[in-house]
Amino acid sequence: MKYDFLEKLGIQEINYGATTGSSSGWIKTAGKELISYSPINGEVIAKVIQAEKKDYEEIIKKSSEAFKKWRMMPAPLRGQIVREIADALREYKEPLGQLVTLEMGKIRAEGLGEVQEMIDIADFAVGQSRMLYGFTMHSERPEHRMFDQYHPYGIVGVITAFNFPVAVWAWNSLLAAVCGDTTLWKPSSKTPLCAVAVQNIIAPIVDKHDLDGIFCMVIGKGSEIGDAMLNDKNIPLISATGSTRMGKQVGEAVGKRLGRTILELGGNNAIIVAEDANLEMAVRTALFGAVGTAGQRCTSTRRIIIQKSVKEEFLNKLIASYKQIPIGNPLNDAVLMGPVVDQTAIDDMLYAIEDAKKSGGKLLVGGEILKLEGLEKGYYVTPAIMEVKNHYPIVQNETFAPLLYIIEYDDFEEALALHNDVPQGLSSSLFTNSVKKEQLFLSHRGSDCGIANINIGTSGAEIGGAFGGEKETGGGRESGSDSWKAYMRRQTNTINWSEKLPLAQGIKFDL
Repeated sequence: MKYDFLEKLGIQEINYGATTGSSSGWIKTAGKELISYSPINGEVIAKVIQAEKKDYEEIIKKSSEAFKKWRMMPAPLRGQIVREIADALREYKEPLGQLVTLEMGKIRAEGLGEVQEMIDIADFAVGQSRMLYGFTMHSERPEHRMFDQYHPYGIVGVITAFNFPVAVWAWNSLLAAVCGDTTLWKPSSKTPLCAVAVQNIIAPIVDKHDLDGIFCMVIGKGSEIGDAMLNDKNIPLISATGSTRMGKQVGEAVGKRLGRTILELGGNNAIIVAEDANLEMAVRTALFGAVGTAGQRCTSTRRIIIQKSVKEEFLNKLIASYKQIPIGNPLNDAVLMGPVVDQTAIDDMLYAIEDAKKSGGKLLVGGEILKLEGLEKGYYVTPAIMEVKNHYPIVQNETFAPLLYIIEYDDFEEALALHNDVPQGLSSSLFTNSVKKEQLFLSHRGSDCGIANINIGTSGAEIGGAFGGEKETGGGRESGSDSWKAYMRRQTNTINWSEKLPLAQGIKFDL
């Protein structure tokens, strides 16, 4: 093999696309071949034989059986299993992070950072396993006790996107695990090897504790495996990450059977730069927010809404920074921007630039296709900045590429209106030294996003806070805070320890 880390992760030239989680749990699937190409150079990394419907049904059966055992294990002991997974991820952080870079294209530091995010959420979940709290309430009836508690759902379906091919699995699966759920993971077909590697890493822990079926995975076509998951009543909860279009399909299908969803969909994230902002900080933040992961984070900065008195100075600094960005092989530590994931991403970016021009937008820098020496088959572009109006149709949509829009404003109320006047509501930021502006931005009159920051960017969220957004972003929450509640069903309990049967609200119903 070309890369030593592939062998360390158990990646073969041909891999199977379904497993119940143990070392012996891989199913010899017979579906269509899926080739994983690296966006770095267009070369084949390895192949996966995709699962078929019969493989899916076998996995579901195994996961359902495993749930009956897993839910009976005390939550702190489930947490100990997750602790061992965290230790395994620490051991394999370097090779797994490199695989994320090779298969997805984000720079090496971000690939390693993604695995660290898995470790962090595992540590968080271990602590959470001792804090699955309910509440005690006072009953209006004498000698009655009222309380609520939480129980695991069962199988949680986890559908992940290519841009965070391993971390989002951990956000969902490790919290769901301490809650007592089993998980069935359908990874993106653009990054199947990352999923295979994760399953190989955790398999020895599954073997050790005889927990086959707790962490299952199925790689397959969305029209076959994806649709089966969405319509399967054996899966009470689907957590899906992807585009708003995909999320609407998920929500409709799962809603028809009255299942539950956690939807993490598109973003159109903006930074408001006020006239009193620290421009040096704002420029550095905008650079990472728009260029990091080649603009392929759901929290990537898409819009800069800037006060007109500081626009020229800000743009001069930002454009100068854009022209200095090292673009190339993301496995090289000196590179700050790697490729986009595929040709479709390039096409979407070029279309958005031309569409914005037709509406009256002006391209300030970037937007060119790059053919780098030795990487001619890779997918490289120069990150672009455009001056636009917020109401342009293309600006209202998310373009999943390194394309940043500059939008001018006069007064702060106008800035807030522009900020909120998009269909999405994921992440937001304000740069200011004004306490009044800061408080207004964070008030009910301010940002309508699920994440609102002051003097930091829209991307790079920590795992301790709940992650998710509003409007067309889907309304879901994952990761920290009390997001664990999404993976459990809530039950209210009343115990009558008297020898009478009083009714609530003072109702009398005696014969």
